[in-house]
Amino acid sequence: CRSQVAPKTMNLSSEHCNMSDWLRLEATVKVSVYMVAFSFATLITVIIITIISQNSKLRKEVRYILLCHHLLCISSYCGLGVVFQGMRAFLANSPVLVCWVVFGAQLSVGEGILFTLALMAAHTYLMICWPLTSVSFIDSTKYKILAGTWLIIILKNACLFLIEGTGPTQIALLKSEPLCPVVLNGIPARAIGMVFLFLLLSIILVSYSLIYKEGKRAGHFNRSNIKARKTVLIHLVQLGLHIIPTLLFIGLGKMCGVFFFALNLVLFGVFAFAQCCNPLIYGLWNRELQSRLYHCMCGQLWCGH
Repeated sequence: CRSQVAPKTMNLSSEHCNMSDWLRLEATVKVSVYMVAFSFATLITVIIITIISQNSKLRKEVRYILLCHHLLCISSYCGLGVVFQGMRAFLANSPVLVCWVVFGAQLSVGEGILFTLALMAAHTYLMICWPLTSVSFIDSTKYKILAGTWLIIILKNACLFLIEGTGPTQIALLKSEPLCPVVLNGIPARAIGMVFLFLLLSIILVSYSLIYKEGKRAGHFNRSNIKARKTVLIHLVQLGLHIIPTLLFIGLGKMCGVFFFALNLVLFGVFAFAQCCNPLIYGLWNRELQSRLYHCMCGQLWCGH
């Protein structure tokens, strides 16, 4: 008797679950959040890139090159999020190929955010622990490493979309869909996404642990140096706000129901908050950029008077 009741309950629950309705409602909320995040992130990005571009010394430093790439990835990710979620929210009836291109571009720059964080952490470790031997190596290979990074990201995502397009449930790419379909929700894509995420997370955590170990040995993380300890703590919290929602997004995939809808929006809110904080933490938290911004603002106020 119990075995007969269970399938009936599952059928009743599935009847009330319309994935397209949930996706459209989710997209309506997300497009608004993306708009706010895009406006804020772009404003800070423009300020920081303007400060760096006006100084020839800063333009040559690897950490500022990586920072600019990181900030551009955040702004692009939020901007493409507005486009993709807007297509869903307003039922743009776009061809599936257009949906895939926009989503693929957003996915690539989103992975670029984490990739640049990993490169920034590795660069900081090399500059602290191997200052003499690493400078010439980093200067000679910085653009090759960045180009290789983007090549890996683009090739990985191109292969995933190829697998999706040639899978058992093939999709007509030129067919118009009122609501852009869910992309890369299969087990292979999610498994590869998890591996990619854990690899980058390992690089970041190993770099931070080695930086902390070296800093503690040199006496930089003693009780009197509160700023250094606070910086490491803030960076780790910020990293958690990036990683935890992303892991849950990939692990759960797209599911239907009130609980998963609410959970998805909460995780998205945390992730969007992290994107807004990134330009402040990795950009304006920097003392040199702070001082140059202060001088720039003082100069403008002086000229205004």
